[in-house]
Amino acid sequence: MTEPARVAATLLLAVWVLFGCATGAATPSRKGDAVPDPRASSAVRPPLPPEHAAALASLRKIDDHPLWTMTYKGGYDPFATIEPALTPTAFGCSLFSAHGDPADPLTGRNFDYDHHPALLLFTAPPKGHASVSMVDVSYLGVRSDADFTTDAGRRALLKAPLLPFDGMNSKGLVVGMATVPEARPGHDPKRRTAGSVRVMRLVLDGAATVGEALKVFRRYNVDFSGSPPLHYLISDARGRSAVVEFAGGAMVVHHGSGSWQAMVNFAFTGSTARARQADPRYRTAGDTLRAAGGRLSPEQAMDLLSRVRQNHTQWSIVYRQKAGEVRLATGRRYGTVHEFRLPMD
Repeated sequence: MTEPARVAATLLLAVWVLFGCATGAATPSRKGDAVPDPRASSAVRPPLPPEHAAALASLRKIDDHPLWTMTYKGGYDPFATIEPALTPTAFGCSLFSAHGDPADPLTGRNFDYDHHPALLLFTAPPKGHASVSMVDVSYLGVRSDADFTTDAGRRALLKAPLLPFDGMNSKGLVVGMATVPEARPGHDPKRRTAGSVRVMRLVLDGAATVGEALKVFRRYNVDFSGSPPLHYLISDARGRSAVVEFAGGAMVVHHGSGSWQAMVNFAFTGSTARARQADPRYRTAGDTLRAAGGRLSPEQAMDLLSRVRQNHTQWSIVYRQKAGEVRLATGRRYGTVHEFRLPMD
């Protein structure tokens, strides 16, 4: 081989090493932080639509849980597919609706699960109600603070509207979920199917009252495959509440009949009052709410959440359903409560 040919071959090999190897998949670091994929450069990926760019520009870190906030103004496909980035396992949760004060009904909720980053998300779809919701973004593959700074992690956050774990809309409707040992929904081939978390997005976007929310639930087959079985607490600004469960192939609704309603991790369907009182979290919530006549201030509601917390409580949140106020504590740090507000219709 001549000297010029040898030099050319050497340069070609160097170019292949630099650019050919760079097209391989990124390798996660030992700590689990995402490594940016070189293919995610702006030269390869199309530019983001303006509403997506604005959403990512709104990202703010609130605390070192970490808790972040983001505002998403624009449309999204509520049935878009999300490739699962996490295998769900059973988790806890405690929820209650306190509506003894008609002027200030509120709903409280503990999310009890493994430690992951959390996102408080504000959405304003063009054909639905504005809302605020909490998202465990690990289900999107975002598992550390570092992932909020990578192109791949930030783009994954654009699907956060599809995964509300609890939330309140601008009509004062709140929905949240908790696991149960079993949920057996039916399947109607004439109905579209929605995932067990995705159905809450459909409720937040499309319902203003408990009655309307129940119609949303009945409009879809709720799919629990690949996720723990769940039941749901729904409450509205008019002081109504209901627990939605699935048993024997049917949707079963347990309407609230007094000034409060509570829900933890046993099914109401088929349980007795004595069995319910045997659960310490349910008993503590019930005794407190009964004694208060369903009237709790936001501070008292957060205190109740602190008393029913578990070692794996990741966030505690209080939704004031007429004021649009949100109070939020992460990681059982009840001395630091963040306050936010959702403009109400």
